[in-house]
Amino acid sequence: MSDEERINPGHLKTRQLLRKIGPLIFGVGALFTIVGMASFFMSFGSFGPPRFFWCCFVGMPLMFVGSAMSGYGFMGAITRYQAGEIAPVGKDTFNYMAEETRGGVQAVASAIGAGLNQSARQSSVACPSCGTANDQDAKFCDSCGTAMLSTCGSCGAVNDSDAKFCDRCGTQLSQNR
Repeated sequence: MSDEERINPGHLKTRQLLRKIGPLIFGVGALFTIVGMASFFMSFGSFGPPRFFWCCFVGMPLMFVGSAMSGYGFMGAITRYQAGEIAPVGKDTFNYMAEETRGGVQAVASAIGAGLNQSARQSSVACPSCGTANDQDAKFCDSCGTAMLSTCGSCGAVNDSDAKFCDRCGTQLSQNR
């Protein structure tokens, strides 16, 4: 799809007008500015005031308006050119940075994973029979199938396997096993 097909016909006419009138107004402004500056510098040899110095005050705003109109007229072309020049550089920069930081990201990820694994091991309960780490709420050992709960001989309360005293009556559980 060409540029003309994507652009509203009203915008196309405006763009063409800005592209023609902008440089023309800029040229007229430059001419006024040159005349004003020439008049100013030529008055140094004589003792009279510069006759056409006022042309600078007309020419400079005209140059600004002309350059702004030209800028708006060529904005799409300039933007497409810049995008074509900048986008590949940005892509290459991103890929380079991603490639160079991959090792650091992997190191951080493995450190986080190790920390999570360590915290998971700390929140586990060891099997009284084989010593395998099991979840806190496990009823039986993952490895040997031994019951992870112990029953108090005094009151019959069910306690965790690693508990040393009954949580209901306070009797030492290691004596009752």
